[in-house]
Amino acid sequence: MREDRSDGQRLFVGGEWVEPDAGHYAVTDPATEETVGWAPEASPEQARTACAAAREAFEDWSRTRPEERAALLGRAARIIRENLVPYADLARAETGATTGTARAMQVGVAAARFRRYATVEPVEWAIAPQINEAGPMGRAAVMGALAVRQPVGVVTCVTSYNNPWANPAGKMAPALAMGNTVVVKPAPQDPLSVYRMAEALEAAGVPPGVVNVVSARSVAVGEAVVASDDVDMVSFTGSTAVGRRIAEVCGRDMRRQLMELGGKGAALVFDDADLASAVAGIGTTFSFYSGQICTAPTRVLAQRGIYDRLVDQLAAYAGRLKVGDPGAADTVVGPVISHEHRARVESYVELGRKEGATVVAGGERPPLDRGFYVAPTLLADCANDMRVAREEIFGPVVAVIPFDEEDEGVALANDSDYGLIDYVWSGDVARAFRVARRLRAGGVGINTVGRNMEAPFGGFKKSGVGRDVGSYALHAYSEVQSLVWPG
Repeated sequence: MREDRSDGQRLFVGGEWVEPDAGHYAVTDPATEETVGWAPEASPEQARTACAAAREAFEDWSRTRPEERAALLGRAARIIRENLVPYADLARAETGATTGTARAMQVGVAAARFRRYATVEPVEWAIAPQINEAGPMGRAAVMGALAVRQPVGVVTCVTSYNNPWANPAGKMAPALAMGNTVVVKPAPQDPLSVYRMAEALEAAGVPPGVVNVVSARSVAVGEAVVASDDVDMVSFTGSTAVGRRIAEVCGRDMRRQLMELGGKGAALVFDDADLASAVAGIGTTFSFYSGQICTAPTRVLAQRGIYDRLVDQLAAYAGRLKVGDPGAADTVVGPVISHEHRARVESYVELGRKEGATVVAGGERPPLDRGFYVAPTLLADCANDMRVAREEIFGPVVAVIPFDEEDEGVALANDSDYGLIDYVWSGDVARAFRVARRLRAGGVGINTVGRNMEAPFGGFKKSGVGRDVGSYALHAYSEVQSLVWPG
């Protein structure tokens, strides 16, 4: 339903704050079910206008000295840090993340990502000279060469709802550092934070058209920013199903893609593992974004010797977690993003029961008067062919599957459509690294769920295409050009 509101958020297009053609819609706090604010509903025509504005701005921005671009990103990082508390309060209200998560992992990480790309990295590499003999191509010569990274052009960034700060920043900062211009289409559930990011960039001095933000619930708007003739690349984070549709559109015009898609992370826990470490790591599925994260270790493969102990300790861990108001200091598990998503997660728990899984923790809706809460849920006695073990649930639900020998554990881990991040827990470091190299996943955590923020990030199989983070993101948002000359 359309609502025109004078207090509603405006779109950011071509350096101007623009009233949306299709009015506004309410952004709902998943913890209170109250309205956080009013997001703008762009029209497809406004989306195409944003792409045209980015195209017009590209020539000048791409020719701006890298040092100037870096300085602007540094200023944006400082502005975000200076506003950390109000920005995090908004992120908590939009997403249901706890205060600590909103400050450290959402706004804090966004500032760190802008700061990371507020540096100038080499964009040229000399290639060893080549001696060419005389022939049909000309006289004998020594040929010199350079490999040069060039910006791709206009990049459409379609971002996920689970982190409206870190995810857009991880796309925008390296894209801008490389000299690209961007059109951001935030997730419809929590777009207001992305507009605060645009305000920070505007205050930092970003030229008109270099950054554009258009939000909408309408699928047509997303299609417009992906299919526009002004767009050279699409960077998408979200479900594999949507990523496939975007890839089909991009494929028709040979448009560049960076896809970070679904995950069903396998956590192999061997008999000699430190169970306390494994339980704490796997337990982040319950607490971190309430399981709404593609890198979560949601599929636990437990060697038979420690299977019962691991299930018991995970159940006890889940039972200790406080579910409730994400603004309270002692809350660990907040709500999921929406009423519809809660119903989806609950339907998977019920499906697990029907498939023969045993619910050993959770499985009931928390007794709270309001909010879209799901209790941390542990499903034991699972098999790898169950849907709860194969499909991305995107909630605080963990399925545990037993295995006997190392080869069986590796085979079960690899028997998945996904391959984003897997995990290995073992006291035998040589075995842990040996197993990790056999896993068909873009990343493997060895005795940890921690990340190195310079390591390449991306997935095998249906978990994505391409790599970003650190210097790899600069490669992702650039084309490589060869320059050759006679020496």
